[in-house]
Parts: sequence; structure tokens; C-alpha cells
Amino acid sequence: MTEGMKTIIYPVRDIAKAKALFGELLGVQPTMDAAYYVGFDVAGQHVGLDPNGHSQGMTGPVAYWNVDDVNSCVKALLDAGAEALQEVKDVGGGKLIASVKDADGNVIGLIQPA
Repeated sequence: MTEGMKTIIYPVRDIAKAKALFGELLGVQPTMDAAYYVGFDVAGQHVGLDPNGHSQGMTGPVAYWNVDDVNSCVKALLDAGAEALQEVKDVGGGKLIASVKDADGNVIGLIQPA
């Protein structure tokens, strides 16, 4: 069902400061650098900075699992007892994301690459 966890997104309040900090930490320049999202790719891992994350209810970093079919994965997780958090949505270029919460309130992010 999954291809592994390849993305983690951090909600940030100051995108410029966060970009400088994560650039230093990761030792690479962003592969995506926009006012609405900054992303870094290093060693097969994508690290994203979302300046709108807090306003969308993110309280901390969210790990995203790559899946082949996000809709069927969401359904399977809901059937297994998860609670829907974010409906499936296209975030551009055909990439679909969604998230659910487990019984302990942990957020599980899902990404279906384009």
C-alpha cells in the first residue's frame, strides 16, 4: 500500500527565517521556493515548510507516506479506525494529499505522487 515515508512538512510562521534555518540544517538550497511553500530535497527525503500550516490546524510536523492510491488508502485507514482530518485534494500537478488521525490523535499524512 505504501512506498515509504518520503515527505515531512513543518508549519512555520516566518518562511524566510525557516528557509534559512532548514537550508543550514540540510546543507542544500530549496528545490521549490515560493511565498506559499518552500521545499528541500535531500537523500530521497522531501522537507517542506508551510507558512499556512498553522491556520490549517497543523500543530507540528506531519510525516507523509507515499501511496499508490490515496483514495483507497484513506478508505482502508478509516475502516481500520482512523478519523478523517483532511479530505483528498490536488495540491498541483496531479499530486494528491490527505490526512487522517489515529486513535491517539497522531496525524498520518498520505501523498499520491503525480
